[in-house]
Amino acid sequence: MMLLEKSLAVIFALLSLATVVNMLLVWLRPGKDWRELTLRIRTWWVIIILFSLAMLSPRWLALTFFAIVSFMALKEFLTLVPSRHSDRMPLLWMFIAIPINYWLIGIGWYGMFVVFIPVYVFLFLPARMVIAGDTQGFLRTASQLHWSLMTTVFAFSHVAFLLVLPADDKQTGALLVLFLVGLTEFNDIAQYLWGKSIGRIKVTPKVSPNKTLAGLVGGVATTALAALLLGPILTPLSWPMALLAGVIIGVTGFCGDVVMSAIKRDIGVKDSGTLLPGHGGILDRLDSLIFTAPVFFHFIRYFCY
Repeated sequence: MMLLEKSLAVIFALLSLATVVNMLLVWLRPGKDWRELTLRIRTWWVIIILFSLAMLSPRWLALTFFAIVSFMALKEFLTLVPSRHSDRMPLLWMFIAIPINYWLIGIGWYGMFVVFIPVYVFLFLPARMVIAGDTQGFLRTASQLHWSLMTTVFAFSHVAFLLVLPADDKQTGALLVLFLVGLTEFNDIAQYLWGKSIGRIKVTPKVSPNKTLAGLVGGVATTALAALLLGPILTPLSWPMALLAGVIIGVTGFCGDVVMSAIKRDIGVKDSGTLLPGHGGILDRLDSLIFTAPVFFHFIRYFCY
């Protein structure tokens, strides 16, 4: 069994253990409401199965999977923000940009990928909006469109670009994705547990009251330790670089979480959607990854390739 398959098998084993523990809790303490935990675990099964199939699939199919996730995330984001009737065509062009962006990834054209959305689409969208002649709320709308495309498509698609980085072993890219996604989710859990157990000092009380200094420091330290142990096994990173990667993922994951929380507070919603029972929407699961993915990608690209 290859290393990728072994790693996925470990994830399924841990999820199976969580399922058994959940069943025992429901059986031993029937008076307590375990519905949310049960929904979360069931949704994780769906997420992990789809993610595993993508990692084990041919590259084009894996990129298609990530493109679909970007499409759904962008659609979810746009349902949260107010739109104008005159913006129908710019919205269409935003969705057209998704397959182009992932095609650039598929052919490994990094130079065009890194400027396509941040430069060319950034300039094209407001120019297309001007044609409609609607100046009411123009700046706010343009900002919302740019932000949604940059986060759900450009930033997130750096996860997919890890798959096509030059490597001697074709599984290296998939292992890098597994390392990034796994540690990002692990960091969220670690920060939550540290914050709940010993957290006192609030870091962002007006944005996310549950975020504490102990949760941030403990989560980053725990994630760095996990990266130190897993990095040399799953990735081309040396021990010191793996430790640094863990710190990067821990800090940027926290930033992604609180920034997306600020956006949801501004919009006036608790969750970005209801697609993932027990978790909320797609953006609720991608919030940390939106920040960790591009930073980790460039860290890997410039220091490992």
